[in-house]
Amino acid sequence: MHVWSKLSSPKWSDAWEERFSGSPHLSLVITEVPGRKTTRVEVFCERKKDALEIQKNFGGSVREVKQQNWAALAPEPPEPIRVRDRLVIVAARSAKEIAAAQKEFPGRDIIAMPADLAFGTGHHATTSTVLRFLADVAEKWQKEGRGWTLCDLGCGTGILGIAAEKLGAKKVWGCDFDPQAVRVAKENVVRNHAERCSFVKADVLTWNPKQQWDCVAANIFYDILTDAFPTIVRAMKPDGIVFVSGILKEQAQGCLDAGRRAGLEFDQVVTKGKWVTARGHLVAAKRPKN
Repeated sequence: MHVWSKLSSPKWSDAWEERFSGSPHLSLVITEVPGRKTTRVEVFCERKKDALEIQKNFGGSVREVKQQNWAALAPEPPEPIRVRDRLVIVAARSAKEIAAAQKEFPGRDIIAMPADLAFGTGHHATTSTVLRFLADVAEKWQKEGRGWTLCDLGCGTGILGIAAEKLGAKKVWGCDFDPQAVRVAKENVVRNHAERCSFVKADVLTWNPKQQWDCVAANIFYDILTDAFPTIVRAMKPDGIVFVSGILKEQAQGCLDAGRRAGLEFDQVVTKGKWVTARGHLVAAKRPKN
């Protein structure tokens, strides 16, 4: 067994949990360091190559440890996630596993999202809430006969974009600053036969939207989100909607106020645990002209 370790700010703990939880080959341990404003992040790996891959992407150090008590450390596979009556997200990797999930959940679209080194398996409060928002608006637009598109900023594993396609989106484009996330997202596109999804590496803070979208999803850290609101507004169609998440409760007021100053109005705000997710639209007086 090998373990990768790194000191990190406590504010990133949820991101580490989302990236590494649920994999049958990895076990995450986050430890507070007494008297210091840091945490120690450790990932125990059955395979040395997994530890080295983590080090390649996130720095830190790798060491070999004795192979003992691994059964106690290894996490159980994550439970399937049901999204309304439309989707089920499972940690399936192979076609055989996906077929078994489809048999177990007849009448629902299956999204295969194995736990990999990228953010977004659907278990985190931020991702799960956006998924439910997305299912609700997709149902509404389907009843209206409206075709729609999605822009996913901070795509992670591609879960929101792939879900959007399963829910009827005609076109999905997403980006992430992390090349590892983009690689995983593209793998998941192939795994889920999501041909209408496209994911690229881009920094939302320097990205210049070339078109407008019916729906923009931004599940990213609040400080980046706060700075990105003017760009998000430019990416929205005049009658489009936006989902924003990745916001801690104590950050929500300031973050959403920044969105309001950029021209958004939030009509639904959901708090789940310590996380806040909001749905918004453009204020009519501030809608950009086509």
